Amino acid sequence: MSDTAAGLLQLLVLLVLLAAAWRPLGDWMARVYTAEGHWRVERAIYRVGRVDPDSDQRAGTYALAILAVSFVGVLLVYLIQRVQGFLPLDGTAGGDSKGAVDPSVAFNTAISFVTNTNWQSYVPETTMGHVANAAALAVQNFVSAAVGMAVAVALVRGFLRSRSGRIGNAWVDLVRGTVRVLVPLSVVLAIVLVACGVVMSFRTGITLTAADGSTHAAAIGPVASQESIKELGTNGGGILNANSAHPFENPNGGTNVLEILAMLLIPVALTRTFGRMVGDMRQGVSLLAVMTILWGGMLAVIWAAEAHAPAVTGGGMEGKETRFGIPSSALFADSTTGTSTGAVNSLHDSYTAFGGGGTLLNMLFGEVSPGGVGTGLYSILVIAIIAVFLAGLMVGRTPELLGKSLGRREVTCAAIVVLVMPALVLLGTGAAVVLPGTSDALTNAGPHGLSEVFYAFASAANNNGSAFGGLTVTSPFFQIALGAAMLFGRFLPILAVIALAGLLSAQPRREASAGTLRTGTPLFAGLVTATVLLVSAITFLPALALSPVAEGLTATAQIGVHQ
Repeated sequence: MSDTAAGLLQLLVLLVLLAAAWRPLGDWMARVYTAEGHWRVERAIYRVGRVDPDSDQRAGTYALAILAVSFVGVLLVYLIQRVQGFLPLDGTAGGDSKGAVDPSVAFNTAISFVTNTNWQSYVPETTMGHVANAAALAVQNFVSAAVGMAVAVALVRGFLRSRSGRIGNAWVDLVRGTVRVLVPLSVVLAIVLVACGVVMSFRTGITLTAADGSTHAAAIGPVASQESIKELGTNGGGILNANSAHPFENPNGGTNVLEILAMLLIPVALTRTFGRMVGDMRQGVSLLAVMTILWGGMLAVIWAAEAHAPAVTGGGMEGKETRFGIPSSALFADSTTGTSTGAVNSLHDSYTAFGGGGTLLNMLFGEVSPGGVGTGLYSILVIAIIAVFLAGLMVGRTPELLGKSLGRREVTCAAIVVLVMPALVLLGTGAAVVLPGTSDALTNAGPHGLSEVFYAFASAANNNGSAFGGLTVTSPFFQIALGAAMLFGRFLPILAVIALAGLLSAQPRREASAGTLRTGTPLFAGLVTATVLLVSAITFLPALALSPVAEGLTATAQIGVHQ
């Protein structure tokens, strides 16, 4: 079977599995966040935390709870890394102790995992022990994903409630998202991954004998348990440096499909949850259509660019695992950057200009195709608000969405969500390229070098975490600048979304009139898609023209000269 046929078959299997899971998982999550009863284990957690699970919070209180759990998470993850030398199971594959993590790396990593970015400016095998991986990083894989889901549900409640100003209980949403959704799914997936060959061990390493008789130490660890939540929670940070290109994390084509499925599963199913909660499934299908158009379109771009690479450069497989080939690598790359996962099974830096540019553009869309766990849903709802506002300006009517009027304050909150990421990306990239030390950190000059810096800040500000490669980010500037981009890129939009939810919930619900823009229609899906493309084009077109576009046109011109 050819690579193209195998890739198409893999894509078909993936779409069938997503379609099969969309309804049951989406309906389950809707019941999770609307149920009145509490499980026993949840009540035990509330008692320990002295939380009243039946209380209803205003937006300010909800935001404080989200910030508090995240701030405590940063402190704990940082401290665990700094005391790692006193913890068990911190040895390397060669038997040496890893010791305490460097302060700047620990700071950057703590922010990275709490913000669901999982950017790794360190080599996992030689830096992080098993206890730090499990007690610090894996815990935040669950908590940070639950935070995104909670904020998305709070925004949906803003549309549903009338004259209340209350958007739910943050502690209940966090606990339910973790206990009822993330933990069960991750346990099942971890068991399946182990059965398919993913490593699961608390040993620090094993000794391998090469064909020439020489021996080598290979790092192992509790990979499967972290791999499952790494993908399901759209986290992305691996225990092994090669991430999902490593055979211990991603042994074969079957696990490759499972990991892509895990990345897309919850973000896609949340569109069904949204439709179920608002009582109109057409609304959820409309958002799913937007996500599918963007995801499918960029998949076609990346796949075509990489499939054409052998004819252009003679080396289309550079940076890609021969176990997966170009189609499976393109599918993984499109999914990991279309969500906020950041896991990789190939090196994006080795992609062609337009293939690598496709992965970059996925993040510059704001990661709404389909986006991260929770973040994708609230981001695309914010884009829908902007789209309705623009449509209202065209016809001279007050914009409304799902029975709520979109006035100055609501649109201001939505604009903040949309503008934070571009500001961080462009300012960070601009500051980096003017510093004299950046050229020494790059392995490539010209447009490709600019793409490497551009990609790093797009990945950080979008809380994606994947690295383009070719850029050394261990300097104090990059540690601090990328850490700040991750921090502000996560929490400024979250605060604006929670404020938006509070404003919407305080309004009365309005009945649709003749002047109300009908949502949940193909026309509306097209309008939202056009808004995503328009906002990205206006904001990033000059920067893209100087990086992947310039590189691609230069390569094409050089090929024409040689021919």
